[in-house]
Order: sequence, then structure tokens, then C-alpha cells
Amino acid sequence: MKKHNFSAGPCILPQQVLLKASEAVQDFNGSGLSLIEISHRSKDFVEVMEKARSLALELLGLEGKGYHALYLQGGASMEFIRVAYNLLETKAGYLNTGTWANNAIKEAKLFGEVIEVASSKAENYNHIPKIYGVPNDLDYLHVTSNNTIFGTQMKTFPKVNIPLVCDMSSDIFSRQLDFSQFDLIYAGAQKNMGPAGTELVVIKEDILGKVSRKIPSILDYQVHIAKDSMFNTPAVFPVYTSMLTLEWLKNIGGISAIEEINNKKAQLLYSEIDLNPVFKGFANVEDRSIMNATFNLTDEKLKDTFDAMWKEAGISGINGHRSVGGYRASMYNALPLESVGVLVDVMSEMERRA
Repeated sequence: MKKHNFSAGPCILPQQVLLKASEAVQDFNGSGLSLIEISHRSKDFVEVMEKARSLALELLGLEGKGYHALYLQGGASMEFIRVAYNLLETKAGYLNTGTWANNAIKEAKLFGEVIEVASSKAENYNHIPKIYGVPNDLDYLHVTSNNTIFGTQMKTFPKVNIPLVCDMSSDIFSRQLDFSQFDLIYAGAQKNMGPAGTELVVIKEDILGKVSRKIPSILDYQVHIAKDSMFNTPAVFPVYTSMLTLEWLKNIGGISAIEEINNKKAQLLYSEIDLNPVFKGFANVEDRSIMNATFNLTDEKLKDTFDAMWKEAGISGINGHRSVGGYRASMYNALPLESVGVLVDVMSEMERRA
């Protein structure tokens, strides 16, 4: 039976990407060697890294604008630390919109003063709070564009006169934005780009070198820029698979093309949630994520029946996070519209049975 993978991460990937990546594990570029046993300094892999970095900048529209793309290790959680290590001299601002934003705040407090410019924590992060002013004396402002656990997404971003840092782990490459408004973007690959094991960092070089502290080499963005993401052995398989995914995205028309598809998927599912009395959405309507739809049953007595129905339909990965309960359907770039249709059909059938 075909599986419909709504997992929040590691994410669904295009089938052609999985096929090509699996072939490379057996024999990379006809070398007779596996991708995961060749030297990361070999010409073949250096070309992979260069292409992966170039594609990221191209798709984001940041080529020739003073940005560098890096593939590093440690996931977005490492970037919580690395961002503060490189940018926080005295005081930074953070928008607290979810678990990962809260974790980023916790790490940044190790390096300096942190102020929360706004927070939705008191309402269990069911909305994106309004920002009514950002002090100009901050070293940077940090925001999280999409909140996987709670199903909220920023639709607009504050215009500030300080560096703007954005954790885009769960919606990068999913919608067209003016990416030049951000001075640093980071994203764990496993949410919308590739397998776990690497993260993409896109950084404007001129914001670096401003802190007085000494930075360990492995945590220093300037070191990684100088070494073209090769300061230490990179995660060769995740980088290669991310490169394939970015190639796939470019070939289907880039971010604007996938945004149109993603909007259709989200509209289909949210329409069912709103019209079906068996379900209710968790996030405020105006802040709903096109990547992660969170919803609950209006009657928990129906849970066993609904769970049996979606599992029988070949649906996987829609159990909600413990912080919210209920269900979470993650509709990342590679998820077909057909899969959302299957879930909607199951939800409609649940209404008929209730």
C-alpha cells in the first residue's frame, strides 16, 4: 500500500531524490565507490558541496549580494548557540513563538542579555504575537518563521535597522519571500530539504567580526566561510541529498512554483478542518502554517475510530506533539497533493460515521 508521509521531520523527500541518493550509496558517479566512503576532499564531492551552496543562494535570490551558504553540523540547535556566539556582544532581541524559539532564547542567555520583544507562550503558542517596537540598540533580532509543533507561521517580518536572524528550519524553500531582508538564515535539513545530519546557514558576511570574545574555530562562521564548509568533515550524505532536493526544486520551477502547490495543499486541508464539525484547528486562523496543520477532535471519544481509519488508509505521521495533542499534518514540499486528498477523504468519512 502507498504510504502518505505527513511526518514533521525527518521529512518526506521526492522519490527521484531518494532513488538517486540510494544509487550513490552503492556507486557514486561511476567510481565504483560509495558516496559515503569517498574522501570529502575528492573532486567529486567538492563539486557536490559547491553546487549545494550555489543552488541555495540561487533559489533564495541571494547570489552576488554578499551572502555565503554553509552546510554545517549540529542541527538548528547548534545554531542557537553559534548565532549568539558570533553576534551577541551585549543584548539581543528574540520573538518567542514556540518551543524552538524558547530554546534559542535559553542558549543566547549564556552570552549576554536577551529581551523578548513579544511572546505567545501564555496562550500555548497558538498565534504569532504582534511586535510593537524593536529597540535599535540590540545586536540583532531573532525570529522563527514557522513553528512546527504548534502550526503557526509568520506572514510578515519586522522591518528593523539591526541584523535580522531567522530560524527557517521547517519552511525554508516553501514560499517566496524577499530573503535579502534577513542577515542570517538557518535551517535544519531534515524538515524540508534532506535527511538529518546537516543544516544550511545563509549569512551576510558583513555582520560578522563584531563581537569581542574569542570564538572557537568550530563555532566561528568566518572560519567556515573561509574553508567553504570544509573546515571539518562535512556530512556527505545529507549534503548530497540536500543538493538533489534543491535540483529537484529548481527543475519544477523553483520556490514560486512550489509555493503555489503548497498553498493548494494547505487550503484543501484547512477547508476540511473548518467545515467538518468533528475537527477544530489549534492555531489562530490568520497565523496558520502552510507547512504544519495542527488540529484536534471535538470529541475525544472518536479518537480510536479515527486513528484506525487513517492508519488503514496508509497515512503516517499525523500524531500531534505532546505540547498540543490531537493531530499534526506536515505538508512539506515533497508531499503530493494526492496525499492531502486522502487525509481529507478520511476526515470526511469520519464525519459521516460520527
